[in-house]
Amino acid sequence: MIMKDLKKIAWVCYITICTLLIASCSKDDEVTPEPQLTPSEVLASTAWETTSAKNNKGENVVLTDANVSNFVGFAYFKSDGTFTMFNLDDSPKMRGDWSVPADGKTRTIVAKNAAGETLFTRVVDITVLTKKEFTYRIYPNNDNKTVYFDIIHTPTTHKEPK
Repeated sequence: MIMKDLKKIAWVCYITICTLLIASCSKDDEVTPEPQLTPSEVLASTAWETTSAKNNKGENVVLTDANVSNFVGFAYFKSDGTFTMFNLDDSPKMRGDWSVPADGKTRTIVAKNAAGETLFTRVVDITVLTKKEFTYRIYPNNDNKTVYFDIIHTPTTHKEPK
């Protein structure tokens, strides 16, 4: 009688352990990958703030430096292809249209006045475009590609001024 009871207890323990092992092999540890965004979707996914700049030697450049100060501020790229930019004091800088090709290598802005007339078009090389950083390169002299400044932006929660 004692042997039969021990066998029953052993079987119950065996079944319990097997059940626990099978249940612990669930798919909870699988990571759902984030959907792949196009470069345009990445740029439009957040507001951006200029947080630093570097020269062609990799040295930090202060944001008040004359070579980079015109590129400093908050940028809001909307999914409809329009943008607004503001200086760090929230004063208006420019607005207009923007685009990034599917390869994500350049960003084009077409700045416009209040009447919608084109003021200028600027195309810059993108060196980094992720959800955590947007960096583009400017050349003080377009004929000399050895001297440049990288304008570095990071996401911000700064609300777009009205």
